[in-house]
Amino acid sequence: MNNVSLAVQFFLQIAVILLACRVVGTIAARLGQPQVVAEMITGVLLGPSLFGLLAPEWQQWLFPWDKTQKLRDTSCYLFPASQLGLALYMFIVGMEFRMDIVAKRLKSSVAVSIAGMVTPFLLGAGLAWVLYHHTELFPKKTSQMEAMLFLGASMCITAFPMLARIIHFKGLAGTTMGTVAIGAGAIDDATAWILLAVVLASFDQNISHALYNIGGAIGFVTFSLVLIRPLLARFSSLLIQDEKLTDAGLVIGIALMSLGAWFTDLIGLHAVFGAFIMGASMPRGVMVRDLCARIQPLAVALLLPLFFTYSGLNTKIGLLNTWYLWGMCLAVLAAAVLGKWLACTLAARATGISGREAMGIGILMNARGLMELIIINIGLQRGIISEGLFATLVIMAVVTTLMASPIFERLVGSGTYKPEPEGGVEKDAQLGY
Repeated sequence: MNNVSLAVQFFLQIAVILLACRVVGTIAARLGQPQVVAEMITGVLLGPSLFGLLAPEWQQWLFPWDKTQKLRDTSCYLFPASQLGLALYMFIVGMEFRMDIVAKRLKSSVAVSIAGMVTPFLLGAGLAWVLYHHTELFPKKTSQMEAMLFLGASMCITAFPMLARIIHFKGLAGTTMGTVAIGAGAIDDATAWILLAVVLASFDQNISHALYNIGGAIGFVTFSLVLIRPLLARFSSLLIQDEKLTDAGLVIGIALMSLGAWFTDLIGLHAVFGAFIMGASMPRGVMVRDLCARIQPLAVALLLPLFFTYSGLNTKIGLLNTWYLWGMCLAVLAAAVLGKWLACTLAARATGISGREAMGIGILMNARGLMELIIINIGLQRGIISEGLFATLVIMAVVTTLMASPIFERLVGSGTYKPEPEGGVEKDAQLGY
């Protein structure tokens, strides 16, 4: 396909993707589910798992795909567009990240976080050992240790921004339940990204390369938070007029995000790391407020649905074609649910939180959402996991996200919990993912 043909195809795909997401979103809203769940499901429906199964010729015509990547097809533009969406999204997540939430209920947040990391990590690592030796769900070039670390990290993840959005909509901001859950979710995700960085750094089985990657990451974080953040804070007034961010300020923010994403990709990690750290480096106040307000609509409404579709085009549930593999899929789902829900509930209860609130924290922590899809897409791109395991983990991400809101309402309920006397969280999240 030439450039003009690719552009024509891309515009049609955008229209189909966005309209399909909204149709499924309308149905999901009636069932009490957020838009992100609809987009996750739509991505799978547009791929080979349903559309390609029912109308393979139409699906191939709409989303031409060459696995060998020798021809110019959908992946030529959908992949970079989806990566831009992820980078912008993680940039916003970094700007929304607040350590004061973690500090407010530090003891309970740390206890819930540790339980919500250690238990699912051990279960995931154990499952990885079984899958590594008894299935072909991990490619041969993936070592046993890498397989165990990767699946363990995948089990650890919590959909931190989506968690914050659920807390906001359910009126839990500033409550014990909301504060502990958001603090523990932030710690969990940070740890899961560190584990993923270790896996990516060691995947080439080159110690010097791994040290280069990890050293580069540490240097980048230090440079961003120690040098860039103070400089931006000092000169941010030059980018603000009449309490509004100027166009120059917007350009500088996006340029810094792009440079951060470029650098962490260059050193062998992933663009999302650099984008997140650059977001955390932005001066709080007008600059962060206006950057989020101006970037978020495009990133969330347009670019993230492209990422879900790209994930869906890589999801082939039909590869789970034996009862044994479906049994493994159920085992992964059970380990994910029990590892998070049960462990976090017991940890919260052990730190003096009431039984119902502890149950609510466990349910909220169990949602994986978009963060899970980001991690497993990285694993698939780098060849750490196979398409079959990717499909298994997509199912786990969708199901655990689907579970969160309805189970919370049935077992815990919302609207009856009051903020703590000292005040709650001023702004949990704007993202809804």
